[in-house]
Amino acid sequence: MKLRINKIDNENISNLKIDCENCFGLCCVALFFSKSDGFPQDKIAGKPCINLQPDFKCSVHKNLRKKRLKGCMSYDCFGAGQKVAQVTFKGHDWTKSPDIANKMFDAFLIIRQLHEMLWYLMDASTFISNDNIKNELNSVIAETEKLTRLDQQSIINIDIDKHRIKVNRILKQVNEFVKKKVSDEKIKNSKNKKALKEGYDFIGRDLTNTNLIGANFAGALLIASNMKDTNLKGANLIGADLRDADIRGANLEDSMFLTQSQVNTARGNSRTKLPKSLSMPYYWEK
Repeated sequence: MKLRINKIDNENISNLKIDCENCFGLCCVALFFSKSDGFPQDKIAGKPCINLQPDFKCSVHKNLRKKRLKGCMSYDCFGAGQKVAQVTFKGHDWTKSPDIANKMFDAFLIIRQLHEMLWYLMDASTFISNDNIKNELNSVIAETEKLTRLDQQSIINIDIDKHRIKVNRILKQVNEFVKKKVSDEKIKNSKNKKALKEGYDFIGRDLTNTNLIGANFAGALLIASNMKDTNLKGANLIGADLRDADIRGANLEDSMFLTQSQVNTARGNSRTKLPKSLSMPYYWEK
């Protein structure tokens, strides 16, 4: 039984993916960087990265993996960069209009959060057949999209925490809906696999013989864990840290709330099954 019963419109997905060609290097300027987190340097918010060039390209982009800059490799703005650059600020370059720089950076931080919420909401929409939940979900998606199209001052004034509560509430409903759908399959799978112990620290843990169907890995530390050839159907991976997690041959096709940045930091191969909205990193094993 496949869990994903709906498709996401290609245009909606493409709008939530990085398009650096239409951005002004916002992630390389607006954010705080820490070298210990895999970035080139310790950097305060508002200061350009040492590798950002005048044309907004990264001078070491082709060598991020070689230089072990995992912070850069895993970062995902969910398309917020081009939205702020081309829509909110109508193509005005912050280097040529310094008076708008801080406003642009502030707006980017808000839009980035809204676009991340949209990613999770869009992903949730692929699992839902219940009309009541679907209607509420579509309403929250529409409201979130509307917020991203506000003018710059209105964006900065958005109560992002209040809106996040509304988004989290519907995401939890979808998660509970999916848990019920996989409950029978999870029970059946438990005959051959051991049960997953509740918790969030799975660093370096061997989970290959564990029943991961419908697992709750929300916010979990899965760093360097071994999930090779496992089935993560219906597993909640929102906010999970998958750095160096071995997912070679694992089936994540019907996992929930997985992002490209999580995939980019994990260890996979050509046998790893991903949701159609995500791409296999070029450096994964063939």
